[in-house]
Amino acid sequence: MAAFNLHEAKTALSQLAERAVGGEEIVIAKAGKPMVKTVPVERKKKPLKRNSGQNLLGISSISDDFDAALPDDLLKGFGYE
Repeated sequence: MAAFNLHEAKTALSQLAERAVGGEEIVIAKAGKPMVKTVPVERKKKPLKRNSGQNLLGISSISDDFDAALPDDLLKGFGYE
């Protein structure tokens, strides 16, 4: 456990936050008396659906010509001539 006074903590807040995320317990004190203790926020991971037959974009198959050149009229619509 590491302890820092309020002024030190203000000066080095981003470094102290990184240390806390890394698992270190950081205590911030005022006038030598502990005030707060840092803890990292737990991030909940959304589980992936398995065996859905699709990838993350919802695409189940890709056409063989997906990378073929676009038609001229479509290219003109995007400003390519």
